Amino acid sequence: MSGRFHIVKEFGFEAAHYFGHKPAGHENTRVHGHSFKVEVALTGEPNAVTGCVVDFETVNKTIERVREKLDHHFLNDIEGLGTPSLENLASWIAGELRADFPQLASVTVRRPTLGESCRYDLT
Repeated sequence: MSGRFHIVKEFGFEAAHYFGHKPAGHENTRVHGHSFKVEVALTGEPNAVTGCVVDFETVNKTIERVREKLDHHFLNDIEGLGTPSLENLASWIAGELRADFPQLASVTVRRPTLGESCRYDLT
């Protein structure tokens, strides 16, 4: 039997933003906030000694550094993010994680209350 292992870590953050590209008077041109959920997927073969693709303790520490940059911050002010769309958030988070996790497979960002999400695949 052959297959591929995917491990997944989820985290959440609260943040505010606005969309400057919307027409004047549009509700999203005003500052507003969301509760975001993020799913980070790593793929690979388990280490022969640990049995893990990546130790979740390592994953947690790295993700926490990224979460701290987003949680209770104004997304429009985050350097390198650009317009704070779900697409740009997923890409930015992937960029923040890629150096530590070359086995990064995807980043999914969700706004659960709106039923919206974006998945950025790196494989």
